[in-house]
Amino acid sequence: MTTIMVTTMIALLLLGFPMMIPLITAAVIGFFMMFGGLDQMDTLIQQMMAGIRPASLIAVPMFILAADIMTRGQSAERLISMVMAFIGHIKGGLAVSTAASCTLFGAVSGSTQATVVAIGSPLRPKMLKAGYSDSFTLALIINASDIAFLIPPSIGMIIYGVISGTSIGELFIAGIGPGLLILVMFAIYCVAYAVIKDVPTEARSNWRERGRAVRDALWPLGFPVIIVGGIYGGIFSPTEAAAACVLYAIILEFGVFRSLKMPHIYAIAKSTGLITAVVFILVAVGNGFSWIISFAQIPQTILEAVGINEAGPTGVLIAICVAFFVACMFVDPIVVILVLTPIFAPAVAATGLDPVLVGVLITLQVAIGSATPPFGCDIFTAIAIFKRPYWEVIRGTPPFVLMLILAAALIIIFPQIALFLRDIAFR
Repeated sequence: MTTIMVTTMIALLLLGFPMMIPLITAAVIGFFMMFGGLDQMDTLIQQMMAGIRPASLIAVPMFILAADIMTRGQSAERLISMVMAFIGHIKGGLAVSTAASCTLFGAVSGSTQATVVAIGSPLRPKMLKAGYSDSFTLALIINASDIAFLIPPSIGMIIYGVISGTSIGELFIAGIGPGLLILVMFAIYCVAYAVIKDVPTEARSNWRERGRAVRDALWPLGFPVIIVGGIYGGIFSPTEAAAACVLYAIILEFGVFRSLKMPHIYAIAKSTGLITAVVFILVAVGNGFSWIISFAQIPQTILEAVGINEAGPTGVLIAICVAFFVACMFVDPIVVILVLTPIFAPAVAATGLDPVLVGVLITLQVAIGSATPPFGCDIFTAIAIFKRPYWEVIRGTPPFVLMLILAAALIIIFPQIALFLRDIAFR
């Protein structure tokens, strides 16, 4: 049965069907092979509907809506200006500012693709003008944008939390340490690149200009305060924090900045609705597929066949990292989380691993795969936004991928990189 389901999925993917079709087709085939008729098909439908029933998923469209409002408004521009005012003049400062701006906007939006658009669109021309190669610039933008998957709010962490039953609030806090670690690693590489290539520096901002930039960015900096401070302080649940972010985004862009007008609401709502529909269809179909493979005990069979249950905690973490990294090179990150998380759940439970640590590593691997050839989703976002050929977009990615893999290794060796803030906040 496993062979038939996998073969069906691969064949439909190669024929160009969207991911939801191979998933549901494989699930239906598995269902018929186990139950043999249509009279119990309502059971599969119920399982699919159960996948989108958790209240925690309400946070997903809320964060998507907030990100869409901010991307069309001035929040990203103000964050960029603040970062540039302080570090734009150092060697490699423009590249470091790009990475830092991606991190800050990730703490606002939670979406890698939104970060590519919001930060990459204004900063790529500046980097090219300053003397950075386009391959380095594109690689930096798409890989630094992946920090948005770790820094709260993270849509990937929400999906993992719902599937695995792990606290989303704990996942959010645990993602901060790894996200900052990756930012530091990227910053060091950017400075080294600028020194080696002798890239000119930007003009130094005076303290009056820095003060004005900080003042302009204070309002957008309220987003991470709402999300992290609200959850840490027990004021909001993650879902309530998402709703508060939407309200805050509307107040900022429509009221304070006046960057958007009422006619923009239709376009924003339509965009959010389309993205949300795709996400929720994938979640529903993925849950049905996961139920089929769990009912058939396919995860246990696979794990026993490769001997992961005897590998110990470190071996299980390495296997998880490899599986998620490779899968996200070919398949949408949300689908990978939905399909692979239940497969590794028995091994995680058997070895006593902290599900929050596992969630952080899974999210990191999903982020790496999103920017890794051949089919990382951020690569194609960059191709569409910047109108550059595929090979030029991926040419500069290897150093960043190696740094991200190193970050994953450090988290496995030193779990407190991910867990120390969680332990302070929730233990």
